[in-house]
Amino acid sequence: MEYTSGAASWQKAMRRAAAVFLPRRPRQRRPGWSIGVPLIAAAAGLLFTTSATTADGTTLREDRRPQLTQLIEDRRERVDSSELRAARLRAEVEEQTAALGDTDGPISAERARARASEQAAGFTALTGPGVTVELNDAPGRPDGSLPKGATNDDLVVHQGDVQAVVNALWAGGAEAMSIMNVRVLSTSAVRCVGNTLLLHGRVYSPPFKIVAIGDPAALQRALADSQGVQVFKQEADHWQLGYTEKVSTVTVPAFEDSTALRSATVPR
Repeated sequence: MEYTSGAASWQKAMRRAAAVFLPRRPRQRRPGWSIGVPLIAAAAGLLFTTSATTADGTTLREDRRPQLTQLIEDRRERVDSSELRAARLRAEVEEQTAALGDTDGPISAERARARASEQAAGFTALTGPGVTVELNDAPGRPDGSLPKGATNDDLVVHQGDVQAVVNALWAGGAEAMSIMNVRVLSTSAVRCVGNTLLLHGRVYSPPFKIVAIGDPAALQRALADSQGVQVFKQEADHWQLGYTEKVSTVTVPAFEDSTALRSATVPR
């Protein structure tokens, strides 16, 4: 223990007592941090409020696929209902036209001319020798995993794959063609949404079945010569996609959709 003199102890005591009553020098504050904290708190509050308003009582990360599936189903029902109504109207027009044709010579002549062109236009069902091509996605694994080095796009049939088969069959001299038992013409558009096929307002899931009437040998040669079909066959072998090609007697239904043209040009 260190001993000090009485005078030194009294001096220390006086300095401590004076320090209590004297004003303390304020510490240097950090204005940036003091301003930043309220701003961060305000931004966080705004973010929470926006999230709550957007969610509107639901989960923002909720899977929307069931809603999309229901939307597609609703639209499909509307298309079916519209097609039934259109079929009834066409039947009424045909009935009234036939009634007038019995008493009106020009109308009767035009009906006869139209009937002569129905087969060439695709408005009658046809049966004959042909080729059936079926494209399918790769089978899924039980655990949901992907093959090594593959992506989801590698394992599904794409729009270009269907178009390659259709174009090859037309080039091979197909007289009539159907996709998913729906008659298609040279003006029919083939579109894919994800791994589903959109054709004449309807959505179809794989496997995609394409039927063509014509010389089977010529149709198969056209398929073999098509670069797009060759690429798909290679991918099918590598990723186990489905590709089958069969020769048999096939039936193609009549074309039943709208024949209205939105645009046309005169060939030169």
